[in-house]
Amino acid sequence: MSVYKIHPIVMGTKLFDKTMMTYQYGYGQKMTIPIYSWYLEGDGLKVIVDTGELAPVRSQAAEKAIGAKIYTFEDGLARWNITPEDIDIVLHTHLHNDHCENDEKCVNATIYTHEKELQRIHTPHPLDFRYMEDYILEVEQKGQMKALSSDTEIVPGVVAMHTPVHTDGGMSIVVQTNSGKAIITGFCCILENFNPPPAIRGMDMEVIPTGTHVNVYEAYDIMMRIKEMADVLLPLHEPSFASVDTIG
Repeated sequence: MSVYKIHPIVMGTKLFDKTMMTYQYGYGQKMTIPIYSWYLEGDGLKVIVDTGELAPVRSQAAEKAIGAKIYTFEDGLARWNITPEDIDIVLHTHLHNDHCENDEKCVNATIYTHEKELQRIHTPHPLDFRYMEDYILEVEQKGQMKALSSDTEIVPGVVAMHTPVHTDGGMSIVVQTNSGKAIITGFCCILENFNPPPAIRGMDMEVIPTGTHVNVYEAYDIMMRIKEMADVLLPLHEPSFASVDTIG
């Protein structure tokens, strides 16, 4: 079986109210979250999950808040001795701008996303202000973008799984590692979503749905399924991974 090491690389940050992550919980609590690219090392191919921000703010305050260095796309990949041109495969959890701004630098990559993400980014609802089609037009016109319609094994040991929690076409990435099945969530959340505090558990809730979601009831059920599936949970914006070099 093919196994991978997962390297989280911080490609930006955001500061906002915690309830953007945790539905109806944490009002008024300001939180800085990292924006990641995830480099999957193994099996000879160079695979990236999401490409992060094009021009991340790299301030001392932001780096102090997450306890880690913020990288540009090129500098982050260079830590692992690769360049954007070396990337074979890009997998997108979704196409909100902070997850795809460096796509056009991956000139040799096949880029996978769910077909519903492509529909959204080209014909967004007014609420979909995080979709910015300019970031994917070039790779789409070059034929690099491949749309998925169902759960798909991309390469041995890596599966893109449709999980419409945060967006209609959100895909969680299931990765086989030496530590078991790791799941990079296809939706914006933190570890607390999957390990609620006693006050939330006291309401018979085993997960906290994401703060932004397509359908809160379906979000809860999908998150429960992922929690049960995963040996290693990798919520998309969990701050504690920012200072971690390798997972799995």
